[in-house]
Amino acid sequence: MEYREFKKLGISPSMLGYGCMRLPLQKDGKIDEKEAERLLDTAIAAGVTYIDTAYPYHDGDSEPLVGRILKKYDRKSFYLATKLPIWKLESAADAKRIFKEQLDRLDVDYIDFYLLHALDQEKWDKILKLGLLDVVEELKAQGKIKQLGFSFHDQYPVFETILSYRDWDFCQIQLNYMDTDIQAGLKGYHLAEQLQIPMVIMEPIKGGTLAKLPSDLEEIFHTAKPDVSISSWALRWVGSHPNVKVILSGMTTYDQVIDNLKTFEQFKPLSSVELAVVDHVSSTIKSRQKNGCTACQYCMPCPFGVNIPRNFQYWNEGAMYQNESRLKRYFSMGSEKAEFCQECGLCETMCPQGIQIRRDLKQLVGEINAL
Repeated sequence: MEYREFKKLGISPSMLGYGCMRLPLQKDGKIDEKEAERLLDTAIAAGVTYIDTAYPYHDGDSEPLVGRILKKYDRKSFYLATKLPIWKLESAADAKRIFKEQLDRLDVDYIDFYLLHALDQEKWDKILKLGLLDVVEELKAQGKIKQLGFSFHDQYPVFETILSYRDWDFCQIQLNYMDTDIQAGLKGYHLAEQLQIPMVIMEPIKGGTLAKLPSDLEEIFHTAKPDVSISSWALRWVGSHPNVKVILSGMTTYDQVIDNLKTFEQFKPLSSVELAVVDHVSSTIKSRQKNGCTACQYCMPCPFGVNIPRNFQYWNEGAMYQNESRLKRYFSMGSEKAEFCQECGLCETMCPQGIQIRRDLKQLVGEINAL
């Protein structure tokens, strides 16, 4: 197993982290606890030492289960990460109460990596307003939090504001070879590297999207390296960035665990030739976009309730990954569907990309009706 040092912290967790957001499920939607334990035990036996969960995962069932599974291991043999749900807090007292609840759920005396969860501008403003940094810093001073950081879901300027606010122990962002320019992206990676703030990466396989690609693109990878999985390419691309210390993978099946362990047992960054292969695949996928919507939201709100960026997200992803099921997500959108567009054109006056929104929404509806 590959281990990377958090130099200023003096610790070296496993480079592969087990993300406990997508544990195996039973038919009733509850966690299959026996199988989840088997998967975690397999990963830990192979050297995985970073275990990541959060207060809301699996409707609140992830933390208690993870705590029960880890109880059989020496507390100093693993690093436990969980997160403070900012959206549930209305006061500093709420933060203290939920943190205590998390210690009880996990049945531990301290958290190794504690994150302010899913930060965006609104949540960051709330943190400052409620004085929540004072709360977590006091918990850290008491030894109940070892390393303090945050996970992030917003645009780069917000990331820069938060990252530069204090000397964080680490931060966590979404990054993969398709998402280099969304949220914090590679620009955020380079800022963290410059500030010497170690990074934990989530969604390295884009929620499983980069584990199975259209056959012509998989053939490109298999031709270059026939003995490795499609997922391995995505994981190695992330791991080729030296300030990435932990890569989280939400492993749901035993085969996924075994495949990921194979990637990290003797981890090798991508060579220049291999990087060119990934760039070729990425460029090909992006070339299949239906339009250039960046989800900037300038077109919103629509006076008729159409969620324009979400419609285009499903349309683009369905085309890019040649995955009809992504386009079918459209059917769950209710009154936000493209078919409710009245062609007023207000959105087009606001779009910085110059997208012909009315035309594209009409084309999307036509493609949906043809399914």
